[in-house]
Amino acid sequence: MKQRRAFLLGNDLQVASGLAPTTTVLDWLRLNQRRTGTKEGCAEGDCGACTVVIGRLDGETLRYEAINACIRPLVSLDGCQILTVEHLKSPDGALHPVQQAMVDLHGSQCGFCTPGFVMSLYAMYLEAAPANVLQIEDALAGNLCRCTGYRPIIDAAMNTLGERGAVDMTSRSETARRLLALRADETIVIEHASGACHAPTSCDALADLLDVHPEATIVAGATDAGLRITKALEHFPVMVDLNRIKELKHVAETKDALIFGAMVDLNRVRRALGAMHPHLDELMRRFGSEQIRNSGTIGGNLANGSPIGDLPPVLIALDAALVLRSKAGRRALPLERFFLDYRKQDRLPGEFVEQIIVPKLPADALLHVSKISKRFDEDISSVCGAFRILLDAGGCVADARLAFGGMAGVPKRAANAEAALKGARWSMEAAVAAAGALSLDFTPLTDMRASARYRTSVAANLLRRFALETLSPHIATRVSGGLRTLADA
Repeated sequence: MKQRRAFLLGNDLQVASGLAPTTTVLDWLRLNQRRTGTKEGCAEGDCGACTVVIGRLDGETLRYEAINACIRPLVSLDGCQILTVEHLKSPDGALHPVQQAMVDLHGSQCGFCTPGFVMSLYAMYLEAAPANVLQIEDALAGNLCRCTGYRPIIDAAMNTLGERGAVDMTSRSETARRLLALRADETIVIEHASGACHAPTSCDALADLLDVHPEATIVAGATDAGLRITKALEHFPVMVDLNRIKELKHVAETKDALIFGAMVDLNRVRRALGAMHPHLDELMRRFGSEQIRNSGTIGGNLANGSPIGDLPPVLIALDAALVLRSKAGRRALPLERFFLDYRKQDRLPGEFVEQIIVPKLPADALLHVSKISKRFDEDISSVCGAFRILLDAGGCVADARLAFGGMAGVPKRAANAEAALKGARWSMEAAVAAAGALSLDFTPLTDMRASARYRTSVAANLLRRFALETLSPHIATRVSGGLRTLADA
């Protein structure tokens, strides 16, 4: 077993030891390395001031992506490259083109958020990402500007990304070679007075670990566990980090289904699901920020068990199933049966989510997904509705799956509303009848995001919207690359 973390900071090899397993990338950069260009704003992955760029291997290909340093444990970046704003200047001190464009086009005032904006744009620069306004806005949705305004920042992005030169870091092939040399097959074990972290490299090793430590805190992308570190100041007695398990990072496709490993990040999930239906792409576009989607995983989002997560109602509507794994073996479970009660799942001691199986959408299926939140970007749902129906040859509902998040202590199907639809001719009248049955399915709570009355009204209106879109397709229009409806206006 290895007892150290090895990674590159820029082009410098770093071997970190003696640190608590919950030490975040941000704290290590600022307190240990004195890299103070990376800022702490919110400490919860919302504002983007802490954005750094991570180089990691996808097979043998090196890819760069922006992440939030404030909530990412350093242990999870073993074998990666970390780039901060300090790495952008050239040896003669000249600014990088991204930085120079921010200067020339007045993209900064107080400057606190500027390093995060620069690093988000730098990730696009390194990956040669498309540079139209919508894609830039999406990439910057996780970076909050407190005083400048976004227009000059977007102008700077358009100016730089439209005239990219050669990548100015050490060649990718050389960096990839160095990262490949850091790979090791053995489990990392970090022991500290505050707790221990195990980072296995296989599902077999993970099953063995969880058999011994069923109480361990499992950390995937840390977009939720990171808040327990930064906000609740928790130290986990035993932490198990999944980032080195390649088996969990694969996406497979069969004739009938997509199969996701639990550690597939949410941007890859977006690409796969978005190809099935534009509503799925639009939902994932609003799923946190680019930084969160680069870190967060499909398995973590489901195993978290949140009743207001956006993926569970969608995957329940699609009739997804989980494969749960332990030392005793595997078992398959329909996703809708995984959620038992608030933050309680059907997961036995020592079990972990290994795969998510998502049936492909039949060509003649009708699908609708809506996320209702106070802000368009980077906000948690008040209500999320996902509906899939199949019609028979006569236009009657042969099968209906209506799932909601935010309406109960768990993501849940609306059984009575489904029953009201089945056998009925698909029409606005049928949708209204199903909407009326929702009061038998849910008794929502009032909280800071919405009142019970609002949730009940919105859930019913979403079913009407579904009927309006599918019965009058001309109403559905594409606006700025995402599917919107008149009900959004």
